[in-house]
Amino acid sequence: MADPVSTFDRRAAVTQSLRAVQTLSDALDRMHSGMKGDMDMNASDLATLRMLTIREHRGQMVSPHDVATHLRISTASTTKLIDRLVASGHLERRPHPSDGRARVVVLTDKSRREFFRHFGVHLSAMREIADRFDDAELETVTRFMDELTEAITTED
Repeated sequence: MADPVSTFDRRAAVTQSLRAVQTLSDALDRMHSGMKGDMDMNASDLATLRMLTIREHRGQMVSPHDVATHLRISTASTTKLIDRLVASGHLERRPHPSDGRARVVVLTDKSRREFFRHFGVHLSAMREIADRFDDAELETVTRFMDELTEAITTED
């Protein structure tokens, strides 16, 4: 039989960790809101750049369909969004390397510089915090965050 005190402590720790995630999410929302204002973009534009940055880091190509699915918007809205980001110099459309009929969208160097210029200060602050933890602690945090992300991610 479980000790009620340790069960309560565990539940308190779970609640505390989920509140910390909620607080982090709120801080990220505020940071992104400031970035979209600084970069003169709407939320979908910035979300597209974030998505492309993450997928580029993973070595994944992104199609217009991927953007539409990620943002949960129509293909017509996606076309307008991509047109806007191409016109502003943030994205390029390129042929898919293995499927000549398909297209992919990629970040431009301008987009990377601008995105990281606005995000760089925050990234430096986050790295300073991460440096305070040892590798085992960071592996645990990473596993926790990855599993939370997987738990709330829906595939359409």
